[in-house]
This record gives sequence, C-alpha cells and structure tokens, in this order.
Amino acid sequence: MSAMNGASSLVASLEAAGVDVMFGIPGGAVLPVYDPLFSSSIRHILVRHEQGAGHAATGYAQVTGRVGVCIATSGPGATNLVTPLADAAMDSVPVVAITGQVPSLAIGTDAFQEADIRGITMPFAKHSYLITDPADIPRAVAEAFHIASSGRPGPVLVDISKDALQKMTEFKYPTSVSLKGYQPQTSPDAQAILDAADLIAQSSKPVFYVGGGVIKANASRELLELAQLLGAPVVTTLMARGSFPDSHPLHLGMPGMHGTVAAVTALQKADLLITLGARFDDRVTGKLSTFAVNAKVIHADVDPAEIGKNRFVNVAVLGDLAHTIAALIPVLKVALGKNRPDLTAWLRQMNSLKAAYPLGYDAPSDGSLSPQYVIERLGKISGPQAIFASGVGQHQMWASQFISYENPRTWLNSGGLGTMGYAVPAAMGAKVGAPDTTVWAIDGDGCFQMTNQELTTCALNNIPIKVAIINNESLGMVRQWQTLFYEGRYSNTSLESKRVPNFPMLAEAMGCVGLSCERPEDVDATIEKAMSINDQPVVVDFRVHRDAMVWPMVAAGTSNDDIMIARETAPDWDSQEL
Repeated sequence: MSAMNGASSLVASLEAAGVDVMFGIPGGAVLPVYDPLFSSSIRHILVRHEQGAGHAATGYAQVTGRVGVCIATSGPGATNLVTPLADAAMDSVPVVAITGQVPSLAIGTDAFQEADIRGITMPFAKHSYLITDPADIPRAVAEAFHIASSGRPGPVLVDISKDALQKMTEFKYPTSVSLKGYQPQTSPDAQAILDAADLIAQSSKPVFYVGGGVIKANASRELLELAQLLGAPVVTTLMARGSFPDSHPLHLGMPGMHGTVAAVTALQKADLLITLGARFDDRVTGKLSTFAVNAKVIHADVDPAEIGKNRFVNVAVLGDLAHTIAALIPVLKVALGKNRPDLTAWLRQMNSLKAAYPLGYDAPSDGSLSPQYVIERLGKISGPQAIFASGVGQHQMWASQFISYENPRTWLNSGGLGTMGYAVPAAMGAKVGAPDTTVWAIDGDGCFQMTNQELTTCALNNIPIKVAIINNESLGMVRQWQTLFYEGRYSNTSLESKRVPNFPMLAEAMGCVGLSCERPEDVDATIEKAMSINDQPVVVDFRVHRDAMVWPMVAAGTSNDDIMIARETAPDWDSQEL
C-alpha cells in the first residue's frame, strides 16, 4: 500500500483499471484530481462542454468495446453529463463518469455548485456512488468498471466529495471484484437452448430479429454462422447495423418506423421471431398489439428485465449472446438433422418484396442536391471500414439506409434517447479509439449547431474527424411531420442555415478545413478532397434540397401493416401472396 491523497488514489485507480484516455473539464470540486493527472499516463482531452465529454466517452466505447471515461466538476459540470449518461443507458454503452462534489460537510446545504447528481442520474445510471471517504475510492472505481462493462453494459457514476479527494489515504487497488447482489448470467440454460432449437426446427417462416446486443457481445461471427445454418432471413435494427453484413443475401435490411418494406413485413408475417439482443422497441414494433401477431418468440438477451417486458415470450434464453449463439449452433444442427423445415417459399416471398420495394429516392426536379445521394456517395467512397457517427433526424435515417454496413462498430448513433448534438463529439471519441480509421460525423444543420464547439477540441488535439453537414436549413424530421400531419404549417422549424452561420468559415475559425458543395456533379470530388486531408478536421457543408423526405415510414402509433412507401401509399400486400 502507498500513502497518497484521494485524488492521487483516484488517478492510480483509473490507471489500474486500464484507462488510457478520458474526456473532461476541470473545475473547483474536481480540481485536486487534475494535479496528479498532469503526470499520469492517462491522456486527458480537454473538451469545450461536458456534454461533449460524455458523448466522446460513448463514441470511444462504441468503437473499441472498452469502457469510456469522462470527468466533470460539481453542479453544472455534473448536470451537463446527464444527457450523455441517459443516452449511454438507453443504448447500453459502458461509460464511467467521475464527478466532483462539494465537501462532505456541505452536502445538502445548497452550497456553491452543489447538485445531487447521484439522485438526478439514479433512474438511468446502471449504478452510482457517492464517495466521502478516500479509502473507498479504489474499490468504487474497480466496481464501477466491472458493473459498466459486464452483463448489459451501461453508465456508472462515481461522485466524490472534494474533501475525500484532498485527504490522505492508503492506496490499494482490488485484485478482484465480487458483488453478491450483482451476478450477471453469461452462460445460457441448457434446457432453454434445447427448447429454442426445437421451436426453430418447427418453424416455416422464421426471421432473425437482431438488436444492438449482438454488437455489445461481439457475437457477429456467431450470428453469421447461425443464420447461414438455418438459412432464414435477417433484419438488423438501427442499433444493430453492421452486426450482419448488408451485402449478405439473407439480409433484408432495417425494420421499424423507417425500415425497409421487406424487413418490416418479415417481422409482421413471420411465424417465429428469433430475437437476439433486441428489446421490442416502439420504433420497431409500431402499434404493439398489431406487431407480428402470428409469431411465436424466442428472446435471447443478457438482461432479464427485457425478456417479456413488451412482448410475451415462448422461449426465454438468458445469457451473453456470444455464449448463447455458440451453444445454440450445435444443438440446432441436431434438431435440423431430424426435421429441417423448407424455407424456400418464405425466402422467395421476402426476396420478392426486397426486389419490389428497394430503398430509393427521387432526384430533386429543380436539379438541386439530394441528401440521400450525398450520403450514398459518402458510404461508397469511404468504404466499408470507415466509421460513421450520426446525429438525430432525417440524416440519421438516411445514413442508416443508404450506407452499406459490413462490419460491427462502424455505425454509431443515438438510438434510444435520440440526442441531437451526438455526432461530432461521438465521432471525436471514435477517432481517439480508432486513430487509423476514417471517421465521418454525418450531421444535420440543426444537430451540428448544438455541439460543434468540439471541433476546436479536435483541431487542438490532432483528432482529424470529418464532418458532413446535411444542410437543408431546417429541423428536417420535424418539418417532414409538419408536411405530412400538420398541413404544411412550418412552425419554428426553419433554421436558415444556408444564410447564417457560414459553416465553412465557422470551421476555419475553429482550426478546421471548411468546404462546401451544392451541385450533384461536385459531390464525389468534394468527398475525395475531404478524404485526402488527414492532418486536420474537415467540415463539408452539403447544401441539399429542403423537402426531401425519409421513406418508407410507419407513422407513430400506427401498425406496421400501414407502412407508407411514399406519401399516402402502402404496398399491395394481397399481390405478394403472403
């Protein structure tokens, strides 16, 4: 054991936990930490807003699979982390947030910059600590990293009073962590695996309903083997894009509100949903009472709270998905050897829909720039190894639709919380985690204006991300809904972003390269120029057609059977012989 103050104990604990980078901003309550951090092996990246620190930690974690770390001071510093922590909780991202707190004797007195951050984040943090004794710091840090990264990943908060950081203590980092009340089940029950295999062997219209849990479990290789073994169609949710190759013939695309017709229909018409790490989110199910009404359900997940939460389950398989799928494959081989269902008609029907209703878009009649075309070309020119982080809105849906994802951890977005402003700081964190990989932030002009200050952080810290602003001078998704459901009454959705601000000049002012493009014939050359610049961040202002819409679409609260492929149109189900 070594004698040191609590702040030095915290930094030593983070080093022992394997932290190589953290994102944050110093302040009064956490200032003692920044002195030992000055000589630490940990790289601290000074962000321009605590929200940026939280999203950067998330982006780093999503790309690397490691725990992302952020740090903030008490009061407003800590409350600025609330949104990214809630975001990490919804999308099951392992993050540890360190916050300073006022001295222990001042807690509860409304002291300067006091906020009950533990209480504020308790509804969505996977776990939280308030440390007032420096002797508790190493144990709390070790437990925080264990909890954040095991079972269903999520955010953990460690709030430490300033006096605990200043007092002397003996540093001893735990060699192991064992929490009696927290024992995530990783290995599936053998009987559940047998039951799942038997149900699959009896199905004539099965579909793999794949969620983000497959990526969190690093189970993409096992999924590919399982899907090819059965030969059933696969749909990948917004959070699962890249978990199964888009180019694979069994892949039908993304289901949900803006999913492909084939993917949405496969779920609706299936007789069995093989659900892997998905949570029956409302954006996938539409009106829940009408979702996949004739389907039995196998639900495999590491989180017991998700199984049966929204949908009755016929077979529940609790455990880590990599272990679950690996255990299912040999048992399913035996079951299929006894009774292999003929899926020929089912696959023919789904492939017919896939061919009849491909994702597409119309070029604007006025010759202006199509946002879908821009994003499609970004994907083609950057290639399947590139990483794309998206904001929230129309550009997010187009990026999920028109870029082909072949690999896991190449698509980052705020899926559950839908956080505008996510893209730029998440891309920053992703680039730190994967410095040799091209990282694009695909952002809307609305999202970009929420967190673009982190471009300064990127410029000063040699983090050369690339940003594509899909500038339709509007809050595009809200405008689309106003077009469809509010008779074109565009109340407070016009941003006038093609006039103010000048995005390329703003980028240059923050130490980045600023480019612009507004003609279809210039798109490829502009992207290639951005791709050629690797020593500075690059921002491209793509000035696109204002009224492009995201199709297909299932309106909120309606049935997936009412999917629209264009305004007020739906597929002719009767002609598809489903």
